[in-house]
Amino acid sequence: MDSVAQLTNWMITEGRQSGDPVKVVSHFCSSLMKAGVPLWRVNIGQRFANPLLIAWGVVWTPDGTESYDVTHETMLTDGYVGSSFEYILEHRKPLHKSLRQLDSKTEHSSYLEFAEQGGTDYYATLLYYGDRSLHGCTFVTQAPEGFSPLHLKLIEDALPALSSALEPVTMRKSSKGLLRTYLGDGPSDSVWNGHIKRGERTTLEAVVMFSDLRGFTALSDSAPEEEVFDALSGYFDLVVQSVEENGGDVLKFMGDGILSIFTIATQADRADRCRKAAYAAQSVLAGLTALNCSRAEAGKPALDVGIGINAGQVSYGNIGSPGRLDFTVLGGAVNVASRIEGLTKSIGRRVLATSVVAGASDDLFASCGFHDIRGVAHPIELFALVEQKL
Repeated sequence: MDSVAQLTNWMITEGRQSGDPVKVVSHFCSSLMKAGVPLWRVNIGQRFANPLLIAWGVVWTPDGTESYDVTHETMLTDGYVGSSFEYILEHRKPLHKSLRQLDSKTEHSSYLEFAEQGGTDYYATLLYYGDRSLHGCTFVTQAPEGFSPLHLKLIEDALPALSSALEPVTMRKSSKGLLRTYLGDGPSDSVWNGHIKRGERTTLEAVVMFSDLRGFTALSDSAPEEEVFDALSGYFDLVVQSVEENGGDVLKFMGDGILSIFTIATQADRADRCRKAAYAAQSVLAGLTALNCSRAEAGKPALDVGIGINAGQVSYGNIGSPGRLDFTVLGGAVNVASRIEGLTKSIGRRVLATSVVAGASDDLFASCGFHDIRGVAHPIELFALVEQKL
């Protein structure tokens, strides 16, 4: 069996089953090296469907192999514009280029960087997946003679096997990325692990945080649509970042409202999760101050929020119709968090919490007295977050 046949056999069996892109690319490159291809640097890039990322890839060198992600913004920079990846995807054909005697004024920066590091020859070509999508890969050598026609043929002959091994990895990354983006970490893990039956649910303890953008109705009625979306994006960014940095999970956006939870795994970590929710609320307020400074400089009105925090038992799972499901949390703890958020304006404090939350962080909260909560039989004591002076 020749070297390409051996490589192909490994790729469509062990490689495809491994699900490990670093292992796959490392084996691919080392096998080509053994077959006589003088590789120095290889970059295997794959595009996929994700609102936050447009591509991912693996870079191999003799010193090691590592993966990377590419954001949508990167595609607008000089790193991509004019690069070999842009060329092969636009023209749908390979690019073979010598790295000797390059013109520093006209050549793309990547070619110049490789040449400075001793690169002599460069080859970029396409990977084809079963869904007809196109992906790219680049090969650089430091061999004095560069890549020969035989070297390039060996690379091309081995690429279908590489595609076979990497395509399922890309599909899994795309699916998991979409689930995580639209559902959050916890729900996406549950759905990925097969908990997708309508009505299937889990009962758990959690700290629930409900945040709402104040004055959004007036803003949406009076401001241009672009300004409304800009305000929402800024507000969503700071809430999501604050929640996730403190170990929480954003479950859903409801208009201008955001529902987040901080799962309580054991009773021992209840106090910590309550405190983390309080820290997240503090972070939201601090981020809002910075955001409003930027908005003021742009002549835009300031934004404000109301946040309600409660802890208790919730039901976590799928609801909806047979053809359309939603992953959410339900229960009295969620209802109370939403309703005390609704009291923030009348009480005059931006963050309110119940005693079970404030009791874990009494240095962060001050009592606001007892208040009637719709759906709760008796008035309950509410606590306001002591806002930090900036």
